[in-house]
Amino acid sequence: MSEPEILALRQQIAARRPATDIAQRRRDIDARGLAFGLAQDVAVAVVDAGGVAAEWTTTPSADQDRAVLYLHGGGYVIGSLASHRHLSAEIGRVCGARALAVDYRLAPEHRFPAALQDALTAYRFLLDSGIKPQRICIAGDSAGGGLVVATMLAIRGDGLPQPGCGWCISPWVDLTCAGASMQDNAARDPTVQKANVLDFAGLYLNDDDPRSQLASPIFADLRQLPPLLIQVGSVETLLDDALMLARTASTTDVFVDLQIWPEMIHVWHLYYPQLAAGRRAIAAGGEFVRNHVIGS
Repeated sequence: MSEPEILALRQQIAARRPATDIAQRRRDIDARGLAFGLAQDVAVAVVDAGGVAAEWTTTPSADQDRAVLYLHGGGYVIGSLASHRHLSAEIGRVCGARALAVDYRLAPEHRFPAALQDALTAYRFLLDSGIKPQRICIAGDSAGGGLVVATMLAIRGDGLPQPGCGWCISPWVDLTCAGASMQDNAARDPTVQKANVLDFAGLYLNDDDPRSQLASPIFADLRQLPPLLIQVGSVETLLDDALMLARTASTTDVFVDLQIWPEMIHVWHLYYPQLAAGRRAIAAGGEFVRNHVIGS
């Protein structure tokens, strides 16, 4: 049975008239995120994470020795600390950790692999700060969800210790956009359409191969990666990205918790102030992280 909240939200999103100008799209996504506000008990602190712009959000119950490295979505082209602050702060809360959100460089001004380089630098910053790797979760949504896995691959490539776990929300992990759900769910997904994400992929990649393992990690060997939680909505055009990621990871013996949420749209977690299913999904993610981060 359909939940009235998600039906109303889908209608609200479908009624938007998205701008075509990138600068305006960036302003729009920031404005929507800021409109949710921030809980009064959240403390925000700007930080230079090894040369990468970032910010800590902390709630009173946060363990100072546990961290969530949060990578926002937006197709590598839009999105910022402002657009996702309410979400990264709430994720930190349910994980009992401080959240370090990364304001990684965006395309087309900064092409692949700039975002990945910034995420890896921020992870090194956490390690250099004295936080044990097993007490770190890397989390992200959409493009940020793909960046979670790409960052783990870069961590492995650099010989660094892996974090305790990863949390991928509606991940975009195939920049070729070849999944059948791109067409099958096109009429039901009010947020992500194939033509638009292909445009974003072009802006991010420039002339690089969309099958590059650090851009589209479903084409990579994922062995020895830490446990992954993958959450996706059943109506998403990116549903197959999540399914392919789960298959690719699990066939290399990575522990995977794949959750497909009925009726949910792309990154429904963003709407948790008005959507009970968003709050439930965030709570489920917090439980996963607490169960897989040593010292919980």
